[in-house]
Amino acid sequence: MHELTRRGGVRARLIALIAGLLVAALGVTGYFVYRGTGAQVRRAIDDDLRQDAAAFSIQAVPGRAEGPATTAASVRRYLATQPAFGESARLFVVRVSGGPIVTNEPELLGGNDRDQANESIQQRAREATDAGRIRTAPFGYATLDLTEGGGLRLLTRPIVRSDRTVATLSVGESLASVQRAQQGVIKALLLAGSLTLAAAILLGAALAARIVRPLRRMARTAARVDAGDLAPRIHAQGPQDEIHVLADAFDHMLDRLEEAFAGQRAFVADASHELRTPLTVIRGQLEVLSRQAAPSAEDVRRTERIARAELVRMERLVDDLLVLARADEGALVQLRDVELDPFVRDLFHSLTTTADRHFELTGEVDGTLHADPDRLAQALHNLARNAIEHTTDGGLVRLRVTAVGAALEMAVEDDGPGIPESERTRVFDRFHRAETDRRSGSGLGLSIVRAIAEAHCGSVNASSSPEGGARVAIVLPGWRRGTPIQPETPLSAGSDRRGDVRAGGGAPQGVP
Repeated sequence: MHELTRRGGVRARLIALIAGLLVAALGVTGYFVYRGTGAQVRRAIDDDLRQDAAAFSIQAVPGRAEGPATTAASVRRYLATQPAFGESARLFVVRVSGGPIVTNEPELLGGNDRDQANESIQQRAREATDAGRIRTAPFGYATLDLTEGGGLRLLTRPIVRSDRTVATLSVGESLASVQRAQQGVIKALLLAGSLTLAAAILLGAALAARIVRPLRRMARTAARVDAGDLAPRIHAQGPQDEIHVLADAFDHMLDRLEEAFAGQRAFVADASHELRTPLTVIRGQLEVLSRQAAPSAEDVRRTERIARAELVRMERLVDDLLVLARADEGALVQLRDVELDPFVRDLFHSLTTTADRHFELTGEVDGTLHADPDRLAQALHNLARNAIEHTTDGGLVRLRVTAVGAALEMAVEDDGPGIPESERTRVFDRFHRAETDRRSGSGLGLSIVRAIAEAHCGSVNASSSPEGGARVAIVLPGWRRGTPIQPETPLSAGSDRRGDVRAGGGAPQGVP
């Protein structure tokens, strides 16, 4: 049976389970019905025996105490009107005090009024044993297992006249009716159970087929996916049951897988293209240089500068790819408590030396933040570099730090052309560049910003700055307020075209 269910799969196991549960339920029900039917018939027999004993006491024994012979004669006259003991007739055994035993079944008690010439010695011995058990039965109800007559229910009670026991009555009935009733119950249960089991198996097979059908579709779809085809979907129909939920989850998983594989392919293609570009430039410059029989020192220096710049570009791209790979592995950040004020001020002053822009620091810069300071600084440097690339000399680059409930928002704002609304979610995709953006870069800077923010369980978003340019904000949890030290006026710094740094608002100059 186990081998069959194993070969048949889920459907066979489900049918076997339904059949097994039904058989067990029918078995338990049959047992209790069998026992209950027997008990009910026995109670009816006990009531009949009690009534027969009461009728015998009134009708068969004189109302006043008589001698043993008179009592025995009266009992014989009564029993003469009763049929002989059998499955449909009662057994009466009366032991007259000081007199004989009178019964309607003398053969059972070894009487001599029947011809016993044809009986064997063993049969007579069994009858004697049964007679002895009946004569010695205690008062009250008793169940006897007779060797000759089967089960016997016996009621024994004294018959009292004038405060004297004149006889002891034992009235019994065969338990064959109990056995017939119980056998009838078994037959009925077997018949009804067989029909019910057959119907349950058919219905179970239909139900199992309906349940297994979407699972088989999932298996076929999974096989196609395993073969490399991510297009098939289950598209479950019908009620919103567990199978439907599983099918929807499976389809959603395939959607995510298809997106992930497409993104992976695009990522590999873009990375290959980005790495191929500087290699192509370097190879082209070397080929140009190699065609010259005696290249000048200026040509060699020019080729060196170009090759070095492209190598730096390749190095930055590889570093960015490694950062994103560590983000995918979940090992990008190492969190600790960071004093926010010195971190933000040092970061701000490091930005002021990077370009000829007007830099501002505004907002709350107090308290501690549970973060990775190196990765957070990397993300803010990427945002600042992006703002610098999209502004002109003397343009505004603002670092704004603001508390948002239990989180901290760190935003970089500029007065450049801004980010089109249609591009504000796509700018964080890897290697994405706006169609109108022709500036240099790998297209990974904002992707790294998002990866760092998400590694901190935070988020990043792009919007418009108050000056109409771009505003990119990182929102991080784990901020705890400290002693406010916000300056009365925003901290700002600017530079002239010679690159000299000017700091305002009492800010320290230089970068550690």
